[in-house]
Amino acid sequence: MSSVTDLSAASTSLKAQGKSGFSLKPSRWWGFLLSVAVGVVAMGLGKLWPLIGGPVFAIVLGMVIRNSMGVAAVFQPGLRFSSKVLLQWSIIGLGFGLSLPQVMRTGMDSLAVTLVTLTVAFVTAMVLGRVLGIPSKLRTLIGVGTAICGGSAIAAVTPILKPEEHETALAISTIFIFNIVAVLIFPLAGHMMNMSDAGFGVWAGTAINDTSSVVAAGYSYSRQAGDHATIVKLTRATLIIPICLILAGLEMWRSRQAGRDFDLMRVFPWFIVWFMVASGLRSLGWVPMEWLEPLRFMAEFLMVLALAAIGLCSDLRVMARAGARPALLGLGVWIAVAVSSLLVQRWIGVW
Repeated sequence: MSSVTDLSAASTSLKAQGKSGFSLKPSRWWGFLLSVAVGVVAMGLGKLWPLIGGPVFAIVLGMVIRNSMGVAAVFQPGLRFSSKVLLQWSIIGLGFGLSLPQVMRTGMDSLAVTLVTLTVAFVTAMVLGRVLGIPSKLRTLIGVGTAICGGSAIAAVTPILKPEEHETALAISTIFIFNIVAVLIFPLAGHMMNMSDAGFGVWAGTAINDTSSVVAAGYSYSRQAGDHATIVKLTRATLIIPICLILAGLEMWRSRQAGRDFDLMRVFPWFIVWFMVASGLRSLGWVPMEWLEPLRFMAEFLMVLALAAIGLCSDLRVMARAGARPALLGLGVWIAVAVSSLLVQRWIGVW
């Protein structure tokens, strides 16, 4: 933690130096290095407590520093770069860890459940979000995170929606709360309902958001359930590709409806194209097996850096004004997804 404290103290001292006539010029490097310092600590904490994970630690540490010590203007260009560009690079890197044909072949039996829960998540997020008065981008982030794959999905759509940093932080924090709850209660509930290994695997894979939480809940039920849940989760994760393309199309339509100039080349999620290229290279066997683990680690680290930067830009006072409504929205969407997954399984006989 000392590296984070040192850089944060440097941020405060830079403000004082500015008053005495000496200051450093704002540069991408300063914010990037601050993100790296927070990211390294977050990755270490994530290894100690894998159920929480490095990404959540990164955004929480960033918010603590931002709201307790402050972050000087010299860091801002690098933080903006890290929170946007590095986020896109991390999504591209994740593509190398996903063999699309294998996942789609293995996960076809859960596709019906996945599509129903996806639809339920978005409809619930939009309707309940309007009732609660949640801003449009925040309810979309919570809906996407609950419907697909938690923080990774929120990270993927952030460059398209361009929400405020505090909205991204609030969405990820909300999703994380219910991930932890799910890990604790899903295995117990599954045993109480006498679910089969395959049935529980589908339930965990479609109703728990983050991959680490799916794995934790699945393998605590049984090894077979854990294997099945992981495959279902990977199938569900591939849906981020069409979701990003749909959201980009909606942003284009909204701009034209409002009479604003719209540059499709600027808004189009090119990082998703490169994500597909990376996955295609992996699927074709053109990426050496010994490269896969370093690429996975690099993708995870870049995401941690990006989320640290988002945390360092997030004002807790703005988040506090939202009150309990985002948590209520997250709870409502999560319950709707969990219940709809069970109902569809019962209907098609997977349970």
